[in-house]
Amino acid sequence: MDNYALFAKSISLNELGIENAKIQYQLTPNELHNITIQSGQGVENSSGALAINTGEFTGRSPQDRFIVKDSITEDKVWWGKVNIPFEPAAFDALYKKVTAYLSNKEVFVRDSYVCADPNYRLNVRVVTETAWANLFCYNMFLRPEKEELSSFTPEWTVICAPGFHADPLVDGTRQSNFAILDFTKKIALIGGTGYTGEMKKGIFSALNFVLPVFKNTLPMHCSANVGEDGDTAIFFGLSGTGKTTLSADPERKLIGDDEHGWTNENTVFNFEGGCYAKVINLTEENEPDIFRAIKKGAILENVVFKAGTNEVDFQDVSITQNTRVSYPINHIDNIQPGSIGQNPKNIFFLTADAYGILPPISKLTPGQAAYHFISGYTAKVAGTEAGVTEPQPNFSACFGAPFMPLHPTKYAEMLSKKMKDANVKVWLINTGWTGGPYGTGSRMKLKFTRAMITAALNGELDNVEYVDHKSFGIAIPQSCPNVPSEILNPRNTWEDQNLYDTKAVELAHKFKANFAKFEEFANAEIMAGAPIA
Repeated sequence: MDNYALFAKSISLNELGIENAKIQYQLTPNELHNITIQSGQGVENSSGALAINTGEFTGRSPQDRFIVKDSITEDKVWWGKVNIPFEPAAFDALYKKVTAYLSNKEVFVRDSYVCADPNYRLNVRVVTETAWANLFCYNMFLRPEKEELSSFTPEWTVICAPGFHADPLVDGTRQSNFAILDFTKKIALIGGTGYTGEMKKGIFSALNFVLPVFKNTLPMHCSANVGEDGDTAIFFGLSGTGKTTLSADPERKLIGDDEHGWTNENTVFNFEGGCYAKVINLTEENEPDIFRAIKKGAILENVVFKAGTNEVDFQDVSITQNTRVSYPINHIDNIQPGSIGQNPKNIFFLTADAYGILPPISKLTPGQAAYHFISGYTAKVAGTEAGVTEPQPNFSACFGAPFMPLHPTKYAEMLSKKMKDANVKVWLINTGWTGGPYGTGSRMKLKFTRAMITAALNGELDNVEYVDHKSFGIAIPQSCPNVPSEILNPRNTWEDQNLYDTKAVELAHKFKANFAKFEEFANAEIMAGAPIA
């Protein structure tokens, strides 16, 4: 890709309120890589990838995510702890401060778009304070052709200024960092944090409102891939459940690893142009596609090098457990051309159950599928956060509550209809613990999880015997190719099966307690999918 200096002459940020800025427009990945190193903000690792540190914030800050409450959002957004309202006047005042801060500075501007399906394409202009944040957006958003840029008109704008810190007493924020969406002005405003995921998830949150409200399309926090026969598989799951790992299947073509739309035409399209994967404990043996994608053009975040080298120690979590890599999707060899799939046939809900209760694979009825989708369950293990000394349930509605502006039942009803119309099979996959909870049992082996998913995709579980789980009512296959039968029923893997029964009932009650806030909005079919304990 050539330098876009000629185009930069016609780019102005004055209409955004950013004046007299030195605009670095549409720089190449190599240019952004080199600027970052020359400025001392990053180093090159042994594979050629750029390694940077995001500063104080090594993850998103959900309590500092706001949505401007105005005529577009007031009656549609599900306001509360997830979607925190922000006054329009306060946004305008804070926006002026941020743009004044960026004025007279060097800024990096990138024109890009999201939504691989041309019928749903949304143009995005990104203005970043750092070169590496701009490289992240090159990787994660879709890249227009050079000839498109002369007539490019942005619909949304992302402004990211990690060096700007808000004054909570004056600006209406909780603390100095913030990420605010304004659906009237179509702006994602980010300040006080260098964590790149805020930009990616800001646009994802915007699409989670725009697509269902205006396009009748279901947005999904999921990965997706396509088989040789053209069948699409969808993988929902929270961070750490295997969403990226399990969709990177050498036998199937990757559509994308995190964010997709499911259209009325029964197609599934990627929102993004890249992948953003966790790299904690990464090995080439277990995750070859991700491991090999870490090369020139990729960005490693908050990793630690082995002493005296520039080789990453993927086991070192001294900065954060949320070590990450972003890379353009073409760093993966086996990808679906155009990032669009047809004919969805299987959906997998992934959970890392640290209690060791849920089966490694089970089949869900439509009602159970909607119930588990709204629940969005996984579990935190001891030591992942301060004060977490034993497994704790983590429910995130629709497997992505922090990014969902509408009420979760809106997404669940859309999903249920699409599942029925397309005759989709839905599976619950526990990638977490077996033989007991965290600390007693062991993590389910990746090779067994892959074998179970492969069997489901190939129809090899269609005619096997199933037994319903005593507490959850979900159907457990009694055999599966290339998987030991004794691990399919988790009760059989516990030394004390009576203790298993007790803990299973306890977990079922945690599900019901969490779902209580959704009951008044849920229909009879969804409520019939609840645990039976």
